[in-house]
Amino acid sequence: MATYTVKQLARLSGVSVRTLHHYDEIGLLKPAFTGENRYRYYGREELLRLQDILFHRELGVPLAVIGRLLAGETRDRLSILTEHRAMLAERVARSRQLLGTIDRTIAELKGDGPMTDKELYRGFSHQQQMEHEEWLVDRFGGAMRVAIDESRAKFGKLSEEEQQDMLAEGGTIEMALVECFNGAAEPDTAEVAALLDRHRAWISRMWGKESSPLGYAGLADLYLTHPGFRERFDGHAAGFTEWLSSAMKLYAADLAAG
Repeated sequence: MATYTVKQLARLSGVSVRTLHHYDEIGLLKPAFTGENRYRYYGREELLRLQDILFHRELGVPLAVIGRLLAGETRDRLSILTEHRAMLAERVARSRQLLGTIDRTIAELKGDGPMTDKELYRGFSHQQQMEHEEWLVDRFGGAMRVAIDESRAKFGKLSEEEQQDMLAEGGTIEMALVECFNGAAEPDTAEVAALLDRHRAWISRMWGKESSPLGYAGLADLYLTHPGFRERFDGHAAGFTEWLSSAMKLYAADLAAG
C-alpha cells in the first residue's frame, strides 16, 4: 500500500504542508507512522480521514467540531458519504437558484424585462432558517425554543416595513464590520467597539430583551460553532468568523468589567 510524506500528500490533496502539520499537532490527522528519518508518512486510512475533514470544512464545520464528530462517528463510511453528497447537492441546487435570481435581477436593471414579485426571492430558503433554529434547540435545549418563539412573536408584531428596516440595519452593521476586518482593524479598537455597540443593540431588539454581556459572548461562541453562521460570515471574507467572535468576546468582557 502506498504511503506519502507530508509534501507528497500536500501536492496530492491541495492542502498545505503547514495545515497538515497543524492537523497533526491538534490530533485531527495523525500520520500512520514516523520514519527513522523523522518524516511523517500517511497511508490509505489517513487519506480517507483527510477527505472526511475536507468534506466537513467544505460544509463550514469548525475544526474543533470536526474532531468531535470524527471521534464519535459510528456510522459506516458509505452512509457518511451519502449524507455529504445529499448536503452538497442541495447546496449546488440552491446556488443555481440564487444565481438565476441574480441574473434575472441584473437583466431587469438593464431593461431586459421585469421580474415578478415571487422571482425576487427565489432561492432564499425558509427551510434553512428552520434548520438553524432546530440546531439551536438541539444544542441548548427547550429554553432555546422558548426564546426563539418569543423573539419570533415580537418580530411578527412589527409591520412589514419595520421588519425590513430591522433586517436591513443588521446587514448594514455586518458589512461595516467586514470592512473593518478587511482593513486589518484589530478586534479591540474603538471603531470596532462602536459598531459592536450598534450590533448588540440590534441583537437586543431582535431578541426582544437586552443582550447581557454573558449572552453576547455566548452568541460569539454560537457564530463559531454553527456551520450556517460560519458559512455566511466566511463568505464575506476568509477568517472573518474568528475575528468577529474574538471582537465580540473582548467587547463583552469590557462591558462585564465596566
